[in-house]
This record gives sequence, C-alpha cells and structure tokens, in this order.
Amino acid sequence: MKAAPFQYHDPATVEEAISLLGRLENAKLLAGGQSLMAMLNLRYAQPDHLIDLNRIADLAFIRQEGDALVLGAMTRQRDLEFSDLARRTCPILHEAVVNVGHRQTRNRGTIGGSLCHLDPSAELAAMAALHDAVLTVLGPGGPRELPFKEFALTFMTTALGMDELLAAIRIPLWPSRHGYAFIEFARRHGDFAIASSGALLTIDPDGKIDRAALVVGGVGPIPVRVPEAEQFLKGKPPTEASFREAALACQAIEPLDDIHAPAAYRVHLGETLARRALVKAAGRLKGDGGQ
Repeated sequence: MKAAPFQYHDPATVEEAISLLGRLENAKLLAGGQSLMAMLNLRYAQPDHLIDLNRIADLAFIRQEGDALVLGAMTRQRDLEFSDLARRTCPILHEAVVNVGHRQTRNRGTIGGSLCHLDPSAELAAMAALHDAVLTVLGPGGPRELPFKEFALTFMTTALGMDELLAAIRIPLWPSRHGYAFIEFARRHGDFAIASSGALLTIDPDGKIDRAALVVGGVGPIPVRVPEAEQFLKGKPPTEASFREAALACQAIEPLDDIHAPAAYRVHLGETLARRALVKAAGRLKGDGGQ
C-alpha cells in the first residue's frame, strides 16, 4: 500500500511549524520518519497535512547545561551514538541507543520522534523514564516543561497538544562514579525488544546502595519505573541476592499481551532482565565490568 493523499509543508522555523499546527486540521509532524512513514504507507495514519521539521536546525543539538545533558528533539540517534559528550556524561544512553534498529534507522531517526511515537519497547523512551527527563514543549502559548512521567500517558499516547511540538529533552546526570547497565531481549538484532531494562546505582562510603533507578521497557504499555525495587535497594549491599529480591517488584507491572509474547512471559522476562541489569551495573561500579 501507499500513503493516502496529503499536503506537504516544509517550515524553516519553529514559529512557522507551530503556526501550521495551529491552523491546519488533521496535521502530523515528520521528524526522522522511521515509524511514521511505515504507518503512512500502511494507512494506519492518514493525515491531511504533513509538516516536515527537518529544515529547522535549531531543534538539533547536544550540549551540557550544568548537571544535565540537553538534547534537541531533532537530534539524530546516530549523532547521539557518536557524541563524546553523551558517552562521557551519560554512558547508559549510548548503551541504549546502539540497540535502536540498525545503522540506517539511526541515521534518520531522532530522539524526539522516538519519544513522541512512544512505542512501549523504545530504548530512548526507557532512558527518559529512567533519568526523570524533563521535556520542553512549544506551542502557541509559549514553552512548557513536562516531566516524562507526565508526558507519557499510555500506549503510544503522549500529553502533547494538537498544536504543540517537542523541542528539547533535559536529562539530569548522575555522578561521574555510578554503575549503569541497559539490557534488552529481541528475537533478532534490530527487532523491537520484547522486554528491556535499564539500571543506575551509586554506593555510599560503607559500600551500601544509596541511590538506585530501575526501568523496564516493553512489558507494559509505556516504559515503567519500579520504585518499589529502588526503595528496597536503598541501604542494601549490592549483591545478587539483593538484586534478585528487588526484581520481584517487576511482577506487579500490568503487562501487554500480543502475538509477539504472552503477558506472563513478558513479566518473567522483565524481572529477569531487571535483575541482570542491576548485577551488571553493580559490577561496573565495583570495577569488574559487571560480567
């Protein structure tokens, strides 16, 4: 199949794009197009207007602002993959992005496009959830800041208004010495993950965990933080026994059930990957590579 007829728009500024969104009915934004183009051709999406953001240079950047890494929504995933700044300040982000599709996918795909599409198994959405990212959204009323947990509503549904676009993603950085790990399971390399997990850890001078963050992707309708596990680990030794018990909290996730994997399998896999991610993160923190 091919896309249903639509009118194409090619704005050069953010202001022009917002103006188009405000006055056009049934309009869609085009970022990298790695999900949208397939949906257009299958006619899952049938917009009357397509607004291409690719000429808006102000939406593509990677920079550090204080204790945060700030990414423009039109930043290519491939640029993120090869950013020395991102790899140095937020290494788990690099570990996650190399799992996104294939090189050709990452050449065109954008971080903002991935977050707005909000596939449950999307690696970058999991990273935004894990880091409590704050998203800058622009519309006719000016900018507004949305924590990712308020931005991601449910399955492939965000809090973006019909006349708004995502401009930037602010990722709070962890201390330079922290443990991290991202693990996913897919049928083949480049396929959508059936489940994934990302973990961040720090320890206190006594060798006990003083901060933990854990996310599970692909199991529920959106990437899910596991606060019960995070609270349980605080003050505990970074041992496999502690991580195994903490990962049990993943059993409470409301799972998806589809042709790719039954609900029970997704929950079991999410729990297993969460435990492995925690073990690997602790290993890196202790300097043994987390193997």
